[in-house]
Amino acid sequence: MGGIHRKQFDPAARGAMDGVRVVDLSRLVAGNVLTKVFSDHGAEVVKVEPPEGDTLRAWRVGGVETSWKTICRNKKSVCLDLKRPEGIATVKALVKDAAMFVESFRPGVLEAMGLPPAALLEINPRLVIVRISGWGQDGPFQHKPGFGTLVEGYSGFAAVNGFDDREPVLPPMFMGDAYAGLYGASVAMIALRHAEAGGGGQVLDVSLFEPLFSVMEPQIANWRITQKRKPRTGSRSTNTSPRNAYRTSDGGWVCLSASTQGMTEKLFRSIGREDMITDPRFVNNPARLQHWRELDAIIGGWIAERTLEENLAHFDKAGVTIGPIMDTAMLERDRYAIEREALIEVPDEDMPGGWLPMHGLVPRLSGTPGILARPAPRIGEHNDEILAPVLGAGEVARLRADGVVREKAK
Repeated sequence: MGGIHRKQFDPAARGAMDGVRVVDLSRLVAGNVLTKVFSDHGAEVVKVEPPEGDTLRAWRVGGVETSWKTICRNKKSVCLDLKRPEGIATVKALVKDAAMFVESFRPGVLEAMGLPPAALLEINPRLVIVRISGWGQDGPFQHKPGFGTLVEGYSGFAAVNGFDDREPVLPPMFMGDAYAGLYGASVAMIALRHAEAGGGGQVLDVSLFEPLFSVMEPQIANWRITQKRKPRTGSRSTNTSPRNAYRTSDGGWVCLSASTQGMTEKLFRSIGREDMITDPRFVNNPARLQHWRELDAIIGGWIAERTLEENLAHFDKAGVTIGPIMDTAMLERDRYAIEREALIEVPDEDMPGGWLPMHGLVPRLSGTPGILARPAPRIGEHNDEILAPVLGAGEVARLRADGVVREKAK
């Protein structure tokens, strides 16, 4: 097996969104995930950063801005002091020819800055304005802080995640922000389609709460029927059995889901227990859900006697739906992730060895694949490229001398 596929950035690459300018004032994760979808497909995403840079830059590992580098690839950076009226005027100038404007301030802050949506739409009537906040632009929580952690608790996710005899478990990654960013990208595309068809611009109210809440299964409908809260069941399912994580003899872990009757019977045969097919405890899914402890003891016991590789080889040959639970060390050398180019490497002088591993371009499009045009930018790296055509080189020089336009040396 070869190593991770190494990709070079190509500034001349063009994608399906070529010619679409997105002015992005968002901070941290949700807005940056949203605009990454567009930048990965050729849109000119202009990050308007304060002098200290997007807050995402502060999430460093070993001194390297890994979150910024992976989420903000293909984007450009303009650095402005938005506390100065000239900085606000510059944003308005950028908006004139933009297709989209993205912000993630607390509701009311954009208005206080002098950039209310009505004024932006007056400048550019076709502008799609995406407003990301924790709890939405209206409602009783509109002025509350909106970090993803609070949403992951409020949405019902943490209440059903983990084990019933322990505390609820919050996700160890930015789940709420990622859902909001991906949801936001899809509705922004809908709004762009509407604007291009002559319908005009509009304001998109994207909260962190509602996207995550919307994917939490029909929990409230189920509650209304049963008046029972969904329990925390670890890796088990309350809908099908067997479904769990099982430990192997060498300390590895596998995940197994036999969610159809045919697959369950195939599993029983594969471990030499065809008798379980007619056992009243395991004969159908309702019975298996009732007797999940006995079922897991049998399956888990069989798996525990074999190594991870032995289990995978055995069940793969038998056509049983089982797979490894991968950690990052395993994924870095995983044949599937590498050959699918789900994991790639790009040049980066800040990284050990000079290469930065990151996710590939996703999803795949056959006719207009995504692009890798440029690495994530330095603060203000594209000031002259973006601002000079809009304001004129002389005005950019004046604003730089006055401290409105900033940049950070490499």
